[in-house]
Amino acid sequence: MFQFEAEPLKVMPIPNSSLRRADRFGVAASFLCAVHCALLPLALALLPALGLNVGGWIDFDQAFVVFATVLGVTTLTVGYRRHRAFRAWLLLVPGLVLVWAGAFTLLHDHGLAHAVIMVTGGLLLAAAHLVNLRLSHARGG
Repeated sequence: MFQFEAEPLKVMPIPNSSLRRADRFGVAASFLCAVHCALLPLALALLPALGLNVGGWIDFDQAFVVFATVLGVTTLTVGYRRHRAFRAWLLLVPGLVLVWAGAFTLLHDHGLAHAVIMVTGGLLLAAAHLVNLRLSHARGG
């Protein structure tokens, strides 16, 4: 019979500067998402008074949630491989649950509950990126 030994999977290392940039971008994007979600109910109330019709923002919210998920999971996975601390994931997972619930359930009505859920989720995502950035930097990353 044939015998062979599988070689271990080789993963290209990600430069520390790239991980830092990705986490910093994640912090900024998550914070801006939280600000957007906090101000959106006010904007939706004021824009019709100014004669402006807004529509299609649902797709933007949902697209951003998917992007934030990919960015968060990727950067925290790479960070975890470096620092082996799970703390950032304890912020990321509940943040993702909140923003997914706010973007893809009946809560996506741009009311007060939606704003509170999305702002809280966005701030948790930003905090997760900050924790990952600090842990990676503290471990010589």
